[in-house]
Amino acid sequence: MDGSKNPSQKDCLRAYSIFTSAAEGDFAVPAPAHPQTFPAQPALSESGLAQAEQDQLGAADSLRQRRASIAPAPWTWLRQVHGGRVVVVEHPGEFAGAEADAAVTAVSDAVLCVQTADCAGVLFAGFSEQKTSTRSDENCVVAVGAAHAGWRGVAAGILQSTVEALVSLGAQSVVWELGPCISPAAYEFGEIELAALVDRYGESLRGRTDSGAPALDLRASVRAALSETPAVYQGSHSIPCTATDPGFFSWRARQDSGRQTSAIWMTANSTLETAGVRW
Repeated sequence: MDGSKNPSQKDCLRAYSIFTSAAEGDFAVPAPAHPQTFPAQPALSESGLAQAEQDQLGAADSLRQRRASIAPAPWTWLRQVHGGRVVVVEHPGEFAGAEADAAVTAVSDAVLCVQTADCAGVLFAGFSEQKTSTRSDENCVVAVGAAHAGWRGVAAGILQSTVEALVSLGAQSVVWELGPCISPAAYEFGEIELAALVDRYGESLRGRTDSGAPALDLRASVRAALSETPAVYQGSHSIPCTATDPGFFSWRARQDSGRQTSAIWMTANSTLETAGVRW
């Protein structure tokens, strides 16, 4: 899409997104069923390995079905490493399984997603001109992005890099939304790491748990990082705490193996418009 002109209604792409809860199922990516995956365990027998592989195939099939129920198009999912790498998806499904913590695309019908269970999923939409209205039908999208933002990723600049990548794809303005994540009331944090983040982003990141222990305000860290960019927050809903709300997966509070997903795509195809919230 040519970002130098206003696209016609026919050509205009719209962005759709979803932040899931545990009710929508587990979006964790199954680990490979290989003996080396379990170095601390006894070696699997041939029959045990076969069963593990069968279980993995079943889990992968269930995951594909859950994804298709949201958006029946190729998904780019990432093996997240709490770093600063952003991949640019040039065709639907490209970079699926890549080691990265954010993805952006200017391609229609390409679903981008991240998985979280306390970290923040942050979704972005880039527009061909300044977004002056909150009405979705008056704004055409040229690029979208999804980022996995834990404290290490925030420190590595993953959010700023995601916005830079969207601008490089032609976005003249960028808006973002934040998904369910852990709140400072439940996020006790080491003093040394907290001091480093506060030194980088400011005192708004410093919090206290319900018991009075030092805590990181992850939501404030996301806001602080994105305040260094031209991106504008467009969320209007309260952000659930994954640790205190049993309707969400949480590793910190319950050691859940399950994951929420935060997914976004843009399309002119009506079959992809039903599951997500329109931007």
